[in-house]
Amino acid sequence: MTNDRPFGGALDLANSRLGGKAVAASDDFFAAKERINDPADPVFIADKYDDNGKWMDGWESRRRRDAGHDWCVIRLAARGRLLGAEFDTRHFTGNYAPAAQLEGCVSDSEIPGADAVWTPLTPAITLNGDERREVAIEADAPVTHVRLNIYPDGGVARLRLFGVPDIDWSARDAGERMDLASALNGARVIACNDEHFGRLANILAPGRGVNMGDGWETRRRREPGADWGLIELARPGRIEEILIDTAHFKGNFPDRCSLQAIGGADVPAEALIAQSLFWPMLLPEQKMTADAEHRFTSKILSHEPVRYIRLNLAPDGGVSRLRLFGRAS
Repeated sequence: MTNDRPFGGALDLANSRLGGKAVAASDDFFAAKERINDPADPVFIADKYDDNGKWMDGWESRRRRDAGHDWCVIRLAARGRLLGAEFDTRHFTGNYAPAAQLEGCVSDSEIPGADAVWTPLTPAITLNGDERREVAIEADAPVTHVRLNIYPDGGVARLRLFGVPDIDWSARDAGERMDLASALNGARVIACNDEHFGRLANILAPGRGVNMGDGWETRRRREPGADWGLIELARPGRIEEILIDTAHFKGNFPDRCSLQAIGGADVPAEALIAQSLFWPMLLPEQKMTADAEHRFTSKILSHEPVRYIRLNLAPDGGVSRLRLFGRAS
């Protein structure tokens, strides 16, 4: 069972699959800035070189010969309040950045201009090579961009920026139909029993899956039962349409899927896991097919506003996306 998630299951707002993007850097001579927010784990390929030298899976600047420092600006997938960051220097050993600091700003531009006001989000943090380090962020103000400063130069494999989308719900029409399971609307993963081949959080991402790795896939089940994942919706609401997408899953899609759901207030993850087996059914078991979108409206059972969802995969397999269209209560 996997329910130990960074910063309470907060969303990685730097994730390129969600729309996060490295938009500017002082230098990326050895490794392109765009790799720093790839959601996949960094890899090392021993014999891979390009025109500038050793190929590295991350962002890496050249060796500085002055008193300055290098930086990279990331536009978040959504304006949000950051709770923490992960500095990942895996595979960077003699070429990692010795120290780093984060700053944030709010800007309507793709690349913040010279008038942008950058506010420190963390102090300068000492980094080591080939490690993953989580750092809490205590700033309350939402930001749209984050600047990673490294001192003085070097490489960082990945930067993950965990937070909560800052949505002005008062400005939204109470009757607006929306995807209540969208990560960019604030939906989040709570726990699941297995994510051996793919993360449950992937199914809340925008767009269709880009490949089989861009979805939730469990191991092959060799015992009775079904695999399951728990999700907290962006807002409690009534569900009008369900979409379960098995894009790219052909020999490994679930035979059947079902959804259970319940309302309620804040409940610890451990209690939700224990209770979820007995939640009311929202969508009875439905047959799945390979590499297809499955839409359900008339099969949805009558329900009060729901906040928590349990997606069951019988007996196991992979799902690319889950969409729960409805109206927030």
